[in-house]
Amino acid sequence: MSLNFPIKTPPWEVLALVAHYLDPKTLAIASCVCKYWFISMSSDYLWKPICNTHFPNLHFTDLGEQVHHVPYHRLYAIGHTAAKRRVRTPCKPKLSLNNLIFIINIRTKSSNIVTIAKPGEELIFDPNGVFKFDVDNVNYECSSMVAVLEDVKITWNVVLSGWKGVFTMMDCEGKVSFSPGAEGWFSEELPSPGCCSGAVASGVVADLKLGFCSRRESGVGKVKVDKVSVGILSIVNWRYVSVDDGLRYLQHFLVPCDD
Repeated sequence: MSLNFPIKTPPWEVLALVAHYLDPKTLAIASCVCKYWFISMSSDYLWKPICNTHFPNLHFTDLGEQVHHVPYHRLYAIGHTAAKRRVRTPCKPKLSLNNLIFIINIRTKSSNIVTIAKPGEELIFDPNGVFKFDVDNVNYECSSMVAVLEDVKITWNVVLSGWKGVFTMMDCEGKVSFSPGAEGWFSEELPSPGCCSGAVASGVVADLKLGFCSRRESGVGKVKVDKVSVGILSIVNWRYVSVDDGLRYLQHFLVPCDD
């Protein structure tokens, strides 16, 4: 013989008392039990202190009825969604370094110094996993060990495989000393992604460094461009961006947007 006892809904006072000990997530779940619980668990009396604690910037006390019609549990949901969106992990980039070719040209007013074309997979990766790569065995030599300060023009293009797209990372001029142990450092601010206007700063710069060393051949000393390194540098913290962030930036310019 089975006994069927009617299920009684706890009085409002009990629900309100228990609700004070619940976290926002549990409160939201409890409000879905039934209409009666929704009314009890969604009251401004419960959600106002929670909203003021977590998102005080959403507590508009001076705007009158303009925003007072928005329930506090709704304000909390808006703030929670906005906070999650700020820390949301971005999607993996569509590009990979295997899709890219780095083309670097360095020349003076009178002659071409070196032109480098390196597929992405042949670059020397930075061990810290940042968008900074070395190109070695450049093999450009000056005829003298005498330090010479010359004007140079630097061009760095990134080409999507199959020449489906080209993006100019750097096109600038400067001076460099062709002497053993010297370094040349060039940087140029990169444009904002296509979703922003040109008036908005991108916050990143293209970075290129030249390294020189000396070598003797048949008793004659020569200066050699030993290494070229390239990268994308954030001007917010003056650190190189991650490889994925660099690829995400490049895909704005190299990968057509879906219609």
